[in-house]
Amino acid sequence: MLEYQLEKELNDAGYAAICGVDEAGRGPLCGPVVAAACILPMGLVIEGLNDSKKLTPKKRDKLFDLICENAIAFCIASASVEEIDELNILEADLLAMRRAIDGLARKADFALIDGNREKDFGLPVMTVVKGDSRSANIAAASILAKVTRDDIMEQMAQQYPQYGFEIHKGYGTKAHYEALRTYGPSPIHRMTFLKK
Repeated sequence: MLEYQLEKELNDAGYAAICGVDEAGRGPLCGPVVAAACILPMGLVIEGLNDSKKLTPKKRDKLFDLICENAIAFCIASASVEEIDELNILEADLLAMRRAIDGLARKADFALIDGNREKDFGLPVMTVVKGDSRSANIAAASILAKVTRDDIMEQMAQQYPQYGFEIHKGYGTKAHYEALRTYGPSPIHRMTFLKK
């Protein structure tokens, strides 16, 4: 079970609303990058809450609903394919995270960010390597981001059925590269990722 150790230490230091932040979709060849920010009630136990990558899609969907029902505040935001190509994936990723933090209905006064890249988000932050397996708030954010992005890619699969997005979610699998060679890129492909 994920603990609130980091959150508790920050709470003791005087921070009241601590959000976890994570993203999904940095690596794929297409689609937006999606970020989420989430503030859970301190100590809330959500059975099975974990790093989204360690969960089955069915389990993630169930947890997604529980997180949305129980969170004090959450926001899911994205940066578009155009923004990824214009800015680069790192800057687009940070933009999506900033949008998620800014969009919280209850403003956070501290953010726990998954990873090791510290940027100005307009509030104090702590980066946490493997944060989605160390912080309940980051794990919740990782699930919100992952489920949302997977849903987007499943919708895109209906629009562009030839690429198999519903299977690989836009990642560079052998089947995806073969589809690209056959059909060329779609409007949702990241052209900066396809230079090779």
